[in-house]
Amino acid sequence: MTLVPEITLHDGTTIPQLAFGTWQVPDADVTPAVLHALETGYRHIDTAAIYGNEAGVGRAIAQGGVAREDLYVTTKLWNDAHQKADARRAIETSLEKLGLDHVDLYLIHWPSTVKYGDAYIEAWDALQEFKAEGLATSIGVSNFHAHHLDAISGEVPVVNQVEVHPTFTQVPLRTLCEEKGIKVESWSPLGSGADLGNGELADIAASFGRSVAQVIIRWHLQHGLIVLPKSVTPARIEENFAVFDFELDADTMARIDGLDAGNRVGSNPDTAGF
Repeated sequence: MTLVPEITLHDGTTIPQLAFGTWQVPDADVTPAVLHALETGYRHIDTAAIYGNEAGVGRAIAQGGVAREDLYVTTKLWNDAHQKADARRAIETSLEKLGLDHVDLYLIHWPSTVKYGDAYIEAWDALQEFKAEGLATSIGVSNFHAHHLDAISGEVPVVNQVEVHPTFTQVPLRTLCEEKGIKVESWSPLGSGADLGNGELADIAASFGRSVAQVIIRWHLQHGLIVLPKSVTPARIEENFAVFDFELDADTMARIDGLDAGNRVGSNPDTAGF
């Protein structure tokens, strides 16, 4: 069984660097997908309340035959539950759906300032309480810009899960997070598929005898990013995991770094209206 490298977070815990993402996977489809991911070797499963598939992920965890201590499960607090009482109901609901007594990582999904103002600050206070109570081993944020990170107090988030891919590299935010001791997790690591059609990446992949997706995932890994590729296709699930037997040289990494074009495919946290 291939062992996924682990990254040490500033709270002393470790997180598998390659995760199985479940965004946009319906509940009915997520159980077989996660089961295949576990069979392939993934041990980090990333979900969220808003994905509507926590119950399906929970069924896969129950059926997968992997010991709980060998699994790393992430879920996220949705934007309408930033007030403390709502946040508590939200994490309790997520845990019930997942069939767990704790998650390894709990994130604020978006700051959501357009719709909910600075309520995310209260949500961060709530997450610190959940960690103290053992409902979450580690706590972090998602889609936070620098000013969102500066606004919260107390514990520093262990991770910031943000959109990162070769044509949207977010170097300034990644650098800031590194300075703060916050690890960056890459969502939409393939640019929601858009970067798969990049000609430069296709040439690089051909030169390595690999798929474009494998090259992109390898680029994330070598930058020390935690990466969450998603697929429901068994062959692709396996392909995305088969990235530990080759390495990109420095020149190739620089070529991929040079593809940054500001191509954000998701919402901007400062203007997202949900």
